[in-house]
Amino acid sequence: MSLREAALLRSRIRKLGAGALSDALGKAGAMDHDMQCRSANPRMAGPAFTVRVHTADILMVGKALSECPAGHVLVVDGQGEKNTALWGGLTTMAAHRKRLEGVVIDGAVRDMADIRRSRLPVFARAVAPNAGGAEYAGEIGVAVQCGGAAVMPGDWIVGDDDGVVVVPAGRLAEAAAVAARILAAERVIARQIRAGRDIGVILKCDEALARKKASTFLPQLRAVEKEPPSRKG
Repeated sequence: MSLREAALLRSRIRKLGAGALSDALGKAGAMDHDMQCRSANPRMAGPAFTVRVHTADILMVGKALSECPAGHVLVVDGQGEKNTALWGGLTTMAAHRKRLEGVVIDGAVRDMADIRRSRLPVFARAVAPNAGGAEYAGEIGVAVQCGGAAVMPGDWIVGDDDGVVVVPAGRLAEAAAVAARILAAERVIARQIRAGRDIGVILKCDEALARKKASTFLPQLRAVEKEPPSRKG
């Protein structure tokens, strides 16, 4: 894929947004709600470059930042440690200069006066003033857990004001197509709302409730329901 094609793909996925892509994945893929954007720009979409670090240790963060290619999202599995910062103002500056698409840290950040002004998307679980040590080796380019979601290298990480969603690389085309259909349907619904139609009517809530009422909810009872007799001839 050429640089131009990659940029166009990132732009397309970014515009779809985290919510529509989560819907397209069957309402899945979202990271925990406290993985919040700490910088001035939450919108990002790009393949994951992963690193797992030792608890409260920043040694591998610097190494991964050096190796992470432009246009990728650096995903840091900090094991959810919220009281020791793994990221700060200088790493944000370095990542922005390298033209990373964004950073997601399952851990804490500090230097918020700098990060808050940055246009680099920086998502993190917490903010804390304590800095991590730099003693222990970790792993780069491996499967990680970040924000409660499994992330494989190359999976697509999409962030915006709603949070962060992980799209498995093998499902990107499928999820993007379904998300585009969802957004098109929502535009139709929005036009109908502006025209004065009731949203319950638009979404056919009464019909859905009637079907629910007529169906057997408990799987144990569904299992022993008698099949309707088949018609012959």
